[in-house]
Amino acid sequence: MKIYDGKYILIGLLAFVVLATFPIWYDHGKAVPPANPSLNTPVIDAMAHKHCILSKEQMITGHMLLLNQWRTEVVRYGKRLYVAPGGEKYQMSLETECFRCHSNKAEFCDRCHNYAGLAKASDPYCFTCHVVPSETKPGAGAVAMGQKENK
Repeated sequence: MKIYDGKYILIGLLAFVVLATFPIWYDHGKAVPPANPSLNTPVIDAMAHKHCILSKEQMITGHMLLLNQWRTEVVRYGKRLYVAPGGEKYQMSLETECFRCHSNKAEFCDRCHNYAGLAKASDPYCFTCHVVPSETKPGAGAVAMGQKENK
């Protein structure tokens, strides 16, 4: 049996295999450096014992679960006090607790979210209600929070 245009078929198959496997072999051996978010804020620098609400490992993997739990507890049940496993008490508030220490969103939140490959469309929706710390300007708080501006 003779295959007509066999060399063209083989060239086409070879081109297909190269194109189909291009993403795999193109990035082979390239590593992206870890995010290492910046913890250099005045509040954190002033702390004698640097600690967060939960351990570093728990915060890396479960901060959104904690924030979602806080949102549910505050909005649905009116509970505002969180007792950490160590017994410390914290206000369940992104702005008054989290942003008190982590006021550098671009260097802290965004660095890890970009490293994790979160697309802008899948960014956390925290900032649909909360003011971004670095974007807070005098007199702009009410407008940024979605309230109407008095004219």
